[in-house]
Amino acid sequence: MMSRLTRAALSMLLAGALFSAQGLAQEKIDDYAVQLPLTLAGEGPWYRLDVPMALHFAARYGDLRDLRVFNAEGQTLAYALVAGQGDLRESPQEHAVKGFPLYAEQGDSIGVPNLRVQRSSSGTLIELLDEPEGAAKPALLRGWLLDASALKEPLVSLKLDWADGQDGFQRFSIEASDDLQAWQSWGTGQLARLAFAGERVEQRQVELPGRKAGYLRLLWQSPQQAPQLTAISLRSQRSDHVPAPLVWSEPLTATLSADGHYWWQLPLALPLQRLQVELSQANTLAPIRVTGRSEGKGGWQSLAQGLLYRLPENGTQIRQDELPLPGWAVQQLRLQIDERGGGLGSEPPPIKVAVRATQLVFLQRGNPPYRLALGRVGAESAALPLTTLIPGYQPQRLAQLGTAKAQLQDGKLQQQAQSVDANNQWRRWGLWLVLLLGVGLLALMAASLLRRPSAD
Repeated sequence: MMSRLTRAALSMLLAGALFSAQGLAQEKIDDYAVQLPLTLAGEGPWYRLDVPMALHFAARYGDLRDLRVFNAEGQTLAYALVAGQGDLRESPQEHAVKGFPLYAEQGDSIGVPNLRVQRSSSGTLIELLDEPEGAAKPALLRGWLLDASALKEPLVSLKLDWADGQDGFQRFSIEASDDLQAWQSWGTGQLARLAFAGERVEQRQVELPGRKAGYLRLLWQSPQQAPQLTAISLRSQRSDHVPAPLVWSEPLTATLSADGHYWWQLPLALPLQRLQVELSQANTLAPIRVTGRSEGKGGWQSLAQGLLYRLPENGTQIRQDELPLPGWAVQQLRLQIDERGGGLGSEPPPIKVAVRATQLVFLQRGNPPYRLALGRVGAESAALPLTTLIPGYQPQRLAQLGTAKAQLQDGKLQQQAQSVDANNQWRRWGLWLVLLLGVGLLALMAASLLRRPSAD
């Protein structure tokens, strides 16, 4: 009888311990220190949210692994985190250019015409035909010389137009040069204009290899049938690198250390991309060095150095108050100033820091209200790849998703995080205490059973 009671007690205690362990592992919204209502707009079921710096500061981890979205039923929603990326923006421009006809001796369909050229002060190419005095102008149009010397960007296409009535196909070779002496082959091109039964087909554009050149030379393969060009244009393409978007903090107040340096303490280590120092006084000139560390007792690492200034020029103020940072995770920043420049004034300068912008994309499920939660110690990332979250995803689709906005409570975020975190700590320790007591009691009862003599 006693043995059956003991086994029943052991089973109940084991079940209680397992239940307590399960309670530790199961995610609930109350496990998260910060909980913010979400406002949705636009068409779902996917929504994107630009994560502000206030949420980066309120998180437990710099990579936002502790971020979740809950619905009204307390279920977590599938989500992805999208870090802002730099981009290469290409801007094509079309330019009308001058063309100079190239003539060859009658009957010479393969020779390259001889040229004498000069430039005016404006850079315009002036062509002078190298032909004997008194000679009749050659009747054979061998090709065209195009002046692209004013274009500084790579050339990507050539567009030609010619007089009406000259139908058919016409092939030509394309050569490029920067000095009109050495020529490099850029391949061949073909023009086409066909008309039949009131319909017309044209091919007037030729692709170029996307390289720079001062001059192009077009030489007809069949000069006798070559059309008379009436318009010539080149398309160049400018490529600009657009840096990754950033999200900035509010101004942070500095502390003046005993050795005369300014330093700032962030709520957690973050991969900082940029630093802005407020220059409150005019005529400020300050050579500076920025160092940082991820822990309060670690060594300082050099992050950046440069010259900050706010100076007058032509009746306006020119200002350099930002420095790029290498993107290392740091929690403390220190600013060392070369006082030979006059310093930054008597008051510690406020700063702003920036990290790479991040977007949260989640799949709506269940009933509203939806809440954003973060700030859980020991959380593991539950983010999915964006291509998994949105099957058949294409980059242009991101801007078409519905939008979400967190209802921030500014100064209350840190206070809320501390209050909820304290409650979670007590609850967590209470669960562990119950678990340990249960395991201890199980061990005592098991030892007592082993010491008891057998009834047999």
